[in-house]
Order: sequence, then C-alpha cells, then structure tokens
Amino acid sequence: MPRTFRTWTPDSIPDQSGRLAVVTGANSGIGQVTAEALARRGAHVVLACRSAQRGQDALDRLLARVPGAHAEVRPLDLGDLASVRAFADGWDHDRLDLLVNNAGVAMVPFARTADGFESQFGINHLGTFALTGLMLPHLLASPDPRVVTVSSEGQRFARFDLDNLNAERRYGAMFVYLQSKRANLYFAAELQRRADAAGLRLRSMAVAPGLTRTNVLTGGANGNRGRLYGALTRLLLRIAFRPTPEGAKTSLYAATVPDLPGGAYVVPDGPLQLRGEPVLRGGRERAVRDTATARRLWELSETLTGVRFRLSDDAECPTQKSS
Repeated sequence: MPRTFRTWTPDSIPDQSGRLAVVTGANSGIGQVTAEALARRGAHVVLACRSAQRGQDALDRLLARVPGAHAEVRPLDLGDLASVRAFADGWDHDRLDLLVNNAGVAMVPFARTADGFESQFGINHLGTFALTGLMLPHLLASPDPRVVTVSSEGQRFARFDLDNLNAERRYGAMFVYLQSKRANLYFAAELQRRADAAGLRLRSMAVAPGLTRTNVLTGGANGNRGRLYGALTRLLLRIAFRPTPEGAKTSLYAATVPDLPGGAYVVPDGPLQLRGEPVLRGGRERAVRDTATARRLWELSETLTGVRFRLSDDAECPTQKSS
C-alpha cells in the first residue's frame, strides 16, 4: 500500500543550502511557488522562463518575499529547440542538482511550435525531453542529481496514440493535452530505468499536482479565447480548484524528501488524485509499468528533437543529431 504523508508541509523541507536548482515555468503558478519554497530553504534557484519580463517580475517578487535569497532568471522557451539548446549551452555553473520540469501549456487552440510540432506535445513533452537530455552532463556532475517532471492526474484518462502524437490526423485540445501529460510520465519512468541500467545515482520522479488554481487555462494562448471562456474558466478555478501552494506540494515533496526512491510517482491521495496530501503511487500506475510504449516514445523523441541521452558519468554533452 502506498504511504500517505499527512503531516508533511513545505515547512518540512530540509535545508537546501548549497543545492542548485532549475525550475521551468517559474514565473507563475506551481513553478513560482516551487521556486520560492526552494529558495526560502537555501537553494540557489534558476527561474527558467519564456518571457524575460515575466521572469524578471517573478524574480523581483521572490527576492521581496525571501530577502537574501540566491536566485536568478534565465530565458527558456520549451517551444523552440534553439532556445532549449541556448539555455544548456549557456550553463555556467559547475553542476545542476535538481531540475524541476514544470512548464507547460494546457488545452490550447491548435498551434505549432517553432520547430513545427503540435504545441502541447512539443512544449510539454519534447521540450522537456530535450532540456533534460541537454542538461544531463551538469546533472551527472552533482553528487545527488534529481529530475522532477510534472505530469497530471488526468493522464490516467489519456488514449495514447503513438501514431498521432503530433496531431497528424486530428486535433482535440483535451485529448492532446492528456496525451502529452501521459508522455511526461512515460519519460520520467523510462529515464529512471535507463539511469538504473547505467548504474547512475540519478533519481527521476514524476508528480501530479491535482486540481490547482493556476493561469495555465487562462493565460498564454488561452488568453485569446474570448471573454465568456475567461469568465467561466476563472469561476471554475475559484469553485473547484485548490490554492496553488497545495498543488505545489507534490513537486516540492518529490524534489526535497531525502529518502524518496528513484522512479517515484507522487500524487494527491484524494479521490481521482484531485486533491489531498502526497502519496506514492508508482507501482500501481499503468503508465509506469508500460515499458514498451515508454521505450518507443523515447526513441521517437530522440529522432524528433535530435537529442540523445548519454547516460554515463563521463558524458561531456548529449549527442545532437541534425533535425
């Protein structure tokens, strides 16, 4: 039976001094709460944000709330593989201890990324896949590297179609979003399997935040869907969704609990994983056990992004193929 951590709160986070963390999408929502909580406990946090201005605004808020915090902002657009590579190429710290793959989009109108991928699959999965692979040498330079990838409780309802990942045949915003979140879980589990096979100390975790009030349904591409959509969505968020700090608990738990095993999948313990306290669900989740699909998705992701993971301690850089 999975264990429920009913007494755990962000105040339980152990001292993070000396730890170097990247949080993607840290300018708002769960990413902002995660970055601030890590900085409050002493970590040096890099806010990786698509918008330079929103990233700077988030950094200013963090420093105002946590005086003396060690934090910085760097540009990163997961919808543009050139931006992902520039972020990795510009890394000038001696290592990376924690990568929190938090950024994403949800149920947006159909669009393509800079590289021609359907936006939800391209940003939520392929951008995350490429970033992790390109940052892998810096993670392996850490004595205790950890990768946390934010999936969704909704991934359990995805109809995963490897032949339509890029919306080649049809597009349904909800269908494609849930599929991209299932891909996040496949990726996190497969990364752990490959790290274990290589004998590495890397720990890869996935989390589901539960229903959480963020701007993912109202900001970005969803901000242009009209006043009625905006009003109804904000009403739904206020009535049915829980506050953002509650949704950040699973990310923070996966990122900081010392003895958490690699391959863990942390979800809320309530009905349908919609709310509640962190609980481990890994062995009970179908996607975690589906190694064949995860392997095929990994191979496809390597082909689409041009990034191959070199899972060895002496990896100087991931192999990059021409797209």
